[in-house]
Amino acid sequence: MTMATRILYCNCTYAQVVPKEVKEAVLKSLCESGVAFDAVADLCEMSARQDPALKRLTDGGAIKIAACYPRAVKWLFSAAGAPLPIEGTEILNMRIQKSEEVVTSLLDPNLKPNLPSGKATQPTPAELPVTTA
Repeated sequence: MTMATRILYCNCTYAQVVPKEVKEAVLKSLCESGVAFDAVADLCEMSARQDPALKRLTDGGAIKIAACYPRAVKWLFSAAGAPLPIEGTEILNMRIQKSEEVVTSLLDPNLKPNLPSGKATQPTPAELPVTTA
């Protein structure tokens, strides 16, 4: 990670769609790492309130975000008038990734941009709901 790359952790407090054990493990690991990071209660709520803090985050250069689906995070920032930089954003999806994978990526010095471009993206197979016959 370059000095300009920041880490943002979303606790997903209100929607409660991220598994509690994943959120807790990621937050604990970040705290123990000694790396500076920002933590917010809920990006969905911040977007709904048009929180100016989202704009400050996007103005600061490259960012890694531990939250949920990349397409959802992209549109939360966009809806708040703070679009994320396509080539400067890496989203880690705590809804479907293991905590170890999220932490490893957050602490990796290399940024791996994965923000979907365009207006709509197809969900990946891992993002589709599991159906039982």
